[in-house]
Amino acid sequence: MESLYERLSSYQEEGIYPMHMPGHKRNEALLPMPNAYSMDITEIDGFDNLHEAEEIIKESMERAARLYHSENTFYLVNGSTVGLLAGIMGGTKKGDKVLVARNCHKAVYNAMYLNELDPVYLYPEFNEDFGFYEQVDVDVIQTMLEEHPDIRLVILTSPTYEGVLSDISAIAKAVHERGIPLLVDEAHGAHLGFDPYFPKNAITCGADIVIHSVHKTMPSFTQTALLHTNGKLVDTARIKHYLQILQSSSPSYLLMASIDRCVSFIEKEGTEFFQRYAANLQEFMEQMKQLRHLRLFSKPSRENVERDPSKIVVSVEGTDISAVWLYEELLTEYKIQLEMVSKNYVIAMTSLCDTKEGFNRLAEALLEIDSRIAKSQSMAEQNNAYHIPELKKVCSAYEALQKDYEICRMDESAGKVCAEYIYLYPPGIPLTVPGEVLSEELLDAFYTYKELGLKLKGISDLSGRTIKIVKEQ
Repeated sequence: MESLYERLSSYQEEGIYPMHMPGHKRNEALLPMPNAYSMDITEIDGFDNLHEAEEIIKESMERAARLYHSENTFYLVNGSTVGLLAGIMGGTKKGDKVLVARNCHKAVYNAMYLNELDPVYLYPEFNEDFGFYEQVDVDVIQTMLEEHPDIRLVILTSPTYEGVLSDISAIAKAVHERGIPLLVDEAHGAHLGFDPYFPKNAITCGADIVIHSVHKTMPSFTQTALLHTNGKLVDTARIKHYLQILQSSSPSYLLMASIDRCVSFIEKEGTEFFQRYAANLQEFMEQMKQLRHLRLFSKPSRENVERDPSKIVVSVEGTDISAVWLYEELLTEYKIQLEMVSKNYVIAMTSLCDTKEGFNRLAEALLEIDSRIAKSQSMAEQNNAYHIPELKKVCSAYEALQKDYEICRMDESAGKVCAEYIYLYPPGIPLTVPGEVLSEELLDAFYTYKELGLKLKGISDLSGRTIKIVKEQ
């Protein structure tokens, strides 16, 4: 049997182009590196300690803070997940009420579980045409803060997996007027703000806690991320305390060096590479104007809403192919690995480490596939929008998971209280949260996902025939 190491080694020879994270895109010409074993150390003299940084690591994090215009920046070696856990747990007290965008990553829900938080959900605007969530409206946030004056933290995702940004400047202003901090999961936006072609990042827009995955869209190793804190509404020392609890006591120096190298690269060569990156993206979008059947997401449904142009979202709605077919065709016939497939669209993730040849390869593949397919209204109806039905919440996830559960047939579970998370991964947004009442609409969505070849994650029965429900008392 082939080992994981052998599989990784042989994969390099297969010629598959990565239109997915990590953002370094395995670009060895741009980012050469000696044998990793020769640089793998622990906390020895002269190399500082992440959890009590005083020397070289402290200086490195301060450089990162200056680069991102943050007051405090912490290196994360457990990904954005640990940043979300520490940011939310350090920004609240046990049992607090928080306002949460329902399209947040599962790590947000895990943080709420650990701190036994009481979430109030808000649903971002939904793009019915493409089938995904877009921005959070500041007016909705203001209304919900009026209805729930005891909210202690607001948690949003911007940009979304598909690249739509909320108006963080306006939201931060509205939240701060009530003395409440704003946490933004900007995991997919570590590259924002470094070139006029891209929107500003959440830090410069006034967010108090911001989490970046530098491995997603920047040249850094998988599992590397940043947590930033700003202003007086957050207790940075408390957040740092949670980082010490949640992160490994033996953090990888290779991962920290990767972040440091990424920061240095952007400081010294970022301007040139971002200009080249922007030009490649603009040329790609010009080529895509030739498409007749496939459609690219280029403009949010509402005016004056910004989007991240680095995300290439291709919709198959209205064609005679499925998104799963397109995803697999690009991989098997054109050797292009995309980031994700959803019900009716696929996502290609790009970064400043992508080559011009890589962009041309994707453009030529999409144009050729487009010339072979046709329109089909019936397929458009089958691929109805990927939407999270608004479910009734009878208790928090923490309360639900403390109760006894029983196994129920999926087709008999409508009206029952769910006792497990279920999500599609990526993007890792829970479709159900423990404590919510399952609905027929949600069950129909599960069946549709299965028919389309998408796999539900988190659920204990991977076949999807049964589900855990809270046992009736």
